[in-house]
Amino acid sequence: MQVDKTTLNDLAIFSHEEEQSVLHHLDFTRTVGGREWLKALLGKPLGSIKEINNTQQLLQRVMAIHAQWPETVSNGTVMVLEKFYDTPIDEMAQHANTLNALTYKALHGPDFSLVKYSVTHFSDFVRGLHALETLLRDANNPATLQVMGQRISMLLNKPELQAIITSPKSQVVTTAEILQRGFFFRRRFKEECFELIDIYCRLDAYYSMATACIKFGYTFPQFVESDQPQFSATQLRHPLLKTPVACDLTLTPQQNFLFLTGANMAGKSTFIKAAGLTAYLAHIGMGVPAKQVTLTYFDGLLSNIQVVDNIIQGESYFFNEVQRIRKTIEKISDGKKWLILIDELFKGTNVQDAMKCSSTVIQGLLKMNNVLFVLSTHLYEIGEALKVFPNIQFRYFETEVKNGQLLFSYQLKEGVSNDRLGYLILKREGVVDLLEKL
Repeated sequence: MQVDKTTLNDLAIFSHEEEQSVLHHLDFTRTVGGREWLKALLGKPLGSIKEINNTQQLLQRVMAIHAQWPETVSNGTVMVLEKFYDTPIDEMAQHANTLNALTYKALHGPDFSLVKYSVTHFSDFVRGLHALETLLRDANNPATLQVMGQRISMLLNKPELQAIITSPKSQVVTTAEILQRGFFFRRRFKEECFELIDIYCRLDAYYSMATACIKFGYTFPQFVESDQPQFSATQLRHPLLKTPVACDLTLTPQQNFLFLTGANMAGKSTFIKAAGLTAYLAHIGMGVPAKQVTLTYFDGLLSNIQVVDNIIQGESYFFNEVQRIRKTIEKISDGKKWLILIDELFKGTNVQDAMKCSSTVIQGLLKMNNVLFVLSTHLYEIGEALKVFPNIQFRYFETEVKNGQLLFSYQLKEGVSNDRLGYLILKREGVVDLLEKL
C-alpha cells in the first residue's frame, strides 16, 4: 500500500512530539533495537493480503504465549554484549586452565572483571534465547516465525552454548570457565552474537505489537478479495484517545463517498483520522481499534488534513491545498483501489470561493468508483446540491446547546449539520468579554 510522508504525518504515525505518536502508543519494546524494528515495521505497509495474514498469524501466536514470554534478556543485557566487543582488553589464553586463568586474573584484574561481568550477561542472553525458541516452537508457525526460530536453534547448537543452557544458573562458574567462555564469545562467536541480537530485537518488536493488541483490546481485521474497494468498521475509535466514543463506518462501491459535517470540535477530524489509522494498521498486519473490521486491500492511502503554507517558497495555504488535491487526483486516476481522507477542504480561501471549489472537486471525485472517500467540510450549504448523486452518503456529528453551553455527544448521525457555533465558542472561551472590556 502506497502512503506518503504527508499522510504519515497527518495520522501521527511518527511525530516530533513523540508521546502523541502512534509509535509511542504501540511501543512496549524492551530493547533499543526492538524499538527500531518496531519503527521499521510500522513505517512499511505490507504488499499483499497474504503477507498481512502471515503477520496477523505471527502476532496471534505471540499473543498466545505472551504471559510466558521470558524476561531474562533486557536492553541492559544487549548493551553489555555490544560493549564487550567494542572495549579493548588484554588477550585471553585460547585454552584457559586453572594456572593461566589465575595468572590472568592477578595481572589483569580490571579486564578479568569486565570479562566475568560480560560472560554473566552472555549466559543470561543464551538462556533467554533458548527459552524463547522453545516457547515459540510450533509446526504450524507462520513462515517468518518458523525461520527465526530455526535460526536461533542453529546458532545455539554449539557445545560451548549447550553447556551453558543445560547447566543450572546457580551453578558456580570457575575462573578458568569464565575465561574459556569469554574467549569463545569474543573470538569465536561475534558475528553469530550480533545476528542473535538482531533476531531478538525483531521478536521484541512483534512482542510489542502483540502487547498493544492485548492491552488495548484490538481485533484483527478481515481482508476480502475484490476488484472494488470496501471498508466496514463497527465501533471504530481513535487509538490515541483515553476515552474515545466509538462510531460505525461503511463504504461500499455503491456508496463510496462519505460527506461529513458538524460543528468545530464535534469530532470530524478525529473520526477521519481514526478511519485512516484503522486502515493503515490493518495493512501492517496489526490489530485495529474497532470491534470488527472488513476491508479490501488498498493500493494506496492518502490524506489531506494538515496542509500548511510555505513562507520560504512564497506558497500560500490555499495554493498548497490546490496542489495537494491535484497530486491526489493524479495518483488515484490509475484505476487501483485507494482510500482518500480530506478534512475541511479549501480552508485557505473565502467562503464563496471555497464553496465553488469544493463543489467542483467533490462532483469530480464522485465519478470515481475505484476509490473510497471520507470528506469533511464546514460548508454545509453545498450538501443540498450533492443529494442527486446516489453514491454519496451524508453524516454529521451532533452538537447540543444548553444554557449557553456546548455539549458534544460525538455521535455520528445521518444527514447534514447546520450548526453554526463559532460565535458561541468564542463567547464560551471568554474572548467576547475580553473585547468588551477594551
